[in-house]
Amino acid sequence: MPMRRPTSPVRGVTRGKGAAACVLPALVLIACLLLPGSAAAAPGPHDAASAARKKHPRALRQRPAYWGAWIDNRLTGGQPPWDMSAVNAFEQRVSGKGLSLVEFSAPFYDCGRSPCAPLPFPAKEMNAIRNYGAIPLISWGSDSIPVPEPPALPNQPDFELRDIAAGTYDGYIREFAEAARNWGSGFFLRFNHEMNGDWFPWGATVNGAQPGDYVAAWRHVHDIFTQVGATNATWVWCPYVEVKRKFAALAPLYPGDSYVDWTCMDGFNWGKNPTNPHPWHSFDEIFSATYREITKRIAPHKPMILAEIASTGSPKAKSKWIRDMFKMLATRYRSIRALIWFNQVDRSIDWPLDTSPAAARAFAKGIRNRAFKSNGYATGSAGPVPPPPP
Repeated sequence: MPMRRPTSPVRGVTRGKGAAACVLPALVLIACLLLPGSAAAAPGPHDAASAARKKHPRALRQRPAYWGAWIDNRLTGGQPPWDMSAVNAFEQRVSGKGLSLVEFSAPFYDCGRSPCAPLPFPAKEMNAIRNYGAIPLISWGSDSIPVPEPPALPNQPDFELRDIAAGTYDGYIREFAEAARNWGSGFFLRFNHEMNGDWFPWGATVNGAQPGDYVAAWRHVHDIFTQVGATNATWVWCPYVEVKRKFAALAPLYPGDSYVDWTCMDGFNWGKNPTNPHPWHSFDEIFSATYREITKRIAPHKPMILAEIASTGSPKAKSKWIRDMFKMLATRYRSIRALIWFNQVDRSIDWPLDTSPAAARAFAKGIRNRAFKSNGYATGSAGPVPPPPP
């Protein structure tokens, strides 16, 4: 979520006999040879099933996927992972099913004190998530808190991308990576997300950034993790989706397949809210263009996460949007193997599910599909997190 955003079916033909019936008169023989179901063209079981799926896309089943939420402090007065009771409250009010992902964020430094202090790897918080049975997803940004107020936002001259790539913060990054390695379990590391926008200090067009700086910084940080053996970090490359408004081009910002484990998208149906009014958009209208670009051209072989997704709107409209989302995920967005609902009130915008019983019911119905994995991940391997198996 940005600190500020401006803003032809294939017919399957199955024939049981093929050319075996063509035995007697010449006319019958000729007719049989002209049949599309002759032996040479007869589809096998796999071809028939594939054609049927193309003709009836709704018959496709949801691929196995993780799911979770980024939860604010409204439910219990505390925010996960510092207060994991909020995850339990979300589960009870919204899904009735355990979460397999819990997201939170952290910057490099806390400059709300003097001098600025580096923030260490959050092992205690990561343990809390794993003890619940979920996989942590940490959105880690090369910036500091508190966030500058406009018009200074998003400038943080001490945290320019070129400084990261040049080694200014190598000591801190190495300590963070070593602690991540020592923690031992696989986790998602969404580093410097929404880089194609202009609202974070690591954006590709702000805070002194030049072409190539983003990729150089990413690779430099990734290389440090590799050097210390922190192979349990699962690197998530996560741009913000484009709906008519153009952001920085994505292809030049992709660090390369050897530096990325999962791709990702963030996107919201803002609707006509007073804070950031936009036209109402369906799930497909929001995500289709960016999804095609990533899965067809940039990183076609990578699994994908929706790391921030939500819709505003009336209970009826929001519920319909959610039902449509689940249909799209099963039929048209097959590379998406994880989703995280942005369950926070941000600038008075009603993103959460728990504020609308109708929306919560629609979400619960979709997530009850057994393809969406529950919190059975108290232990994890020391390698990158793979997509869930069937």
